[in-house]
Amino acid sequence: MQNSLNNNIIDNYCDSIWVEKGLSKNTISSYASDLKQLEKWLAAKNIDIKSCSEIDLNSYLAEKIDRGILASSINRTLSSVKGFYNWLTHNNLIKLNPSELIESPKIGRKLPVNLSEEDVEKILNAPDCKTLQGKRDKTILELLYATGLRISELTNLKLNQIDIVEGIVKVMGKGGKERIIPIGETALAWLVSYIDLVRNQLVINEDNLFVFLSNKGKQISRKVCWSFIVAYSKKSLENKTISPHSLRHAFATHLLNHGADLRSVQMLLGHSSLSTTQIYTHVAKERLIKFHTKYHPRG
Repeated sequence: MQNSLNNNIIDNYCDSIWVEKGLSKNTISSYASDLKQLEKWLAAKNIDIKSCSEIDLNSYLAEKIDRGILASSINRTLSSVKGFYNWLTHNNLIKLNPSELIESPKIGRKLPVNLSEEDVEKILNAPDCKTLQGKRDKTILELLYATGLRISELTNLKLNQIDIVEGIVKVMGKGGKERIIPIGETALAWLVSYIDLVRNQLVINEDNLFVFLSNKGKQISRKVCWSFIVAYSKKSLENKTISPHSLRHAFATHLLNHGADLRSVQMLLGHSSLSTTQIYTHVAKERLIKFHTKYHPRG
C-alpha cells in the first residue's frame, strides 16, 4: 500500500516538472525510473522514501558505485533524487531535504566516438538500396548526418516539418525549442525519393504523418533505428561500433573542421548552452593537430 502511495507521489512529481520545465518524455521517464528504483531499494530496508536520511541516500549511491555503475549514470540518478526532494520540500511534504549536501561523483569528460569523413561515407553506403528498407535506412543515415538531428527528433519527424522547396527541416528540440536546419542537396534528394517512392508503399493509414515508417507502416521506433545503425557500422567499420548520436557528433565535428563557427554549430544542434557544444572544439582541434603533424614538412 505504502509502495503504491509513493509511486503516486513520484508520478505527481514527474507530471509537475514535465509541465513546469517542458522536458521530453524520455527524460521524464528516466527520472521516474531512477526514483522508483530508489523507492524499491528503500522499501526492501523498511525505509519510506519520504523519511529517508542522507546516510540512506549515500548508501544507495555507494552500492551503485560498488557495482561498477558509471559516474555519469550515478550523477543522473542523483540529479533525479535531488530534484524530487527539492520538490517534496517546496510542497511541504517533508521538512528536511536529505539530498541537499550530497555531492556528485566527479567524472572525466567523455569525448564522442571519432568518426572520420571516410568512416561516415562507409556507413552511408552500407544499406542495400535495392530494397525498400535499404532505401529508407539510407535516407535516415543521410538525414542524420546532414542535419545533426537527435534520433528522437528524427523518429518524431512529420511531413509538415519538411520544406522541400526551401530544403529545410523544422524540429522541436529539448525544452520545446524550435530550430530550422538546412538539409543539404544529397540528403534532400534521398528524402524526396524516399517520400515519393518508398513511404507511399509503406504507409497504411493515410492519417499517419510521420516521415519514417516501419515495415508495418507505423512510426519507426528509436530501437529499430538504433539496431540497424549499429548493424551497418559493424558491417562497414572494422573497430568502431557507433550509435545514432555518433552521426550527430560527426555532423558537428566535420562542420568545425571545415571552418564553421561554434555559435552556428550550437544553433544547429539545438544546445541551450555554448559550453555543451565546446566539447566538439576539442575533437576538431585534435584532428587538425594530427593533420598538421602528418602532412606539414616540419610537422
